[in-house]
Amino acid sequence: MSTASPRRSIPPRHVAFPLRLDARGRTALVDDSVYVAGLVEQVLFTGPGERVNRPDFGSGVARLVFAPLDDALAETTRALVQGALQQWLADLVRVEDVQVTAVDSALEVVVVYAPLYASHPDQRRTVTVTGGPTAGVSP
Repeated sequence: MSTASPRRSIPPRHVAFPLRLDARGRTALVDDSVYVAGLVEQVLFTGPGERVNRPDFGSGVARLVFAPLDDALAETTRALVQGALQQWLADLVRVEDVQVTAVDSALEVVVVYAPLYASHPDQRRTVTVTGGPTAGVSP
């Protein structure tokens, strides 16, 4: 008979991004879903050349902000986002859909992905990014 105590199942925790302190004054930690959503946002909002040790990291979408809005720009943006997410997060997420639409003077990017660690096959997440005069992110 073993005297070792049974292992408790502790969910993985990651350092929160941006780095911040929690209520106890320690480094804030987040669960997998928040961590992966943050990684998706980092890939979307980082342009190639911004990271010193990874000059090709990011999607380059920010460069397209002042480009004329049309179907060609929407398709280019979709390809950039899809490619960047597959390149940098292929071991963490399965990108299911990237939709880009030009609405008035804003470009809206909707990314639907499923974390590969998900316990349910239908645990899809959506990140919506709007670029233009009313820029923002909504989970």
